[in-house]
Amino acid sequence: MDKPAAKDTYARIRAAVRRVPRGRVATYGQIAVVAGMPGAARLVGYALYRSLPHHGLPWHRVLGAGGRLTLAKLDPATAMTQRIRLEAEGVPFAAAGRVDLARCQWKVGAPIGPRARKPAARKPPAKRAR
Repeated sequence: MDKPAAKDTYARIRAAVRRVPRGRVATYGQIAVVAGMPGAARLVGYALYRSLPHHGLPWHRVLGAGGRLTLAKLDPATAMTQRIRLEAEGVPFAAAGRVDLARCQWKVGAPIGPRARKPAARKPPAKRAR
């Protein structure tokens, strides 16, 4: 059984992972920062490993530094599941099998949902006739 402090830590990590919007990714380190534990990227990985199906986490949106699928060496089948899920959400992969973080990384604080789209360009106001 986990200690109460560990349960609170895992709950904060799970809450941070749930915030990553569809079609975006975050790194383990980024999730650690959002959960209030900078420098605890490995703990994030362990918390995701310990999560249960009923937690309903979008675990596939969490990647290693540089956009790597860190599960590739440990569990190739799960890494393939992760890639398939991300591609289904519109996340593209480079030829090297990495996600371009500059293009797809979740910007913390950015709105989630319909308002997350870039607003349409506004036309300058029409000049009034004198």
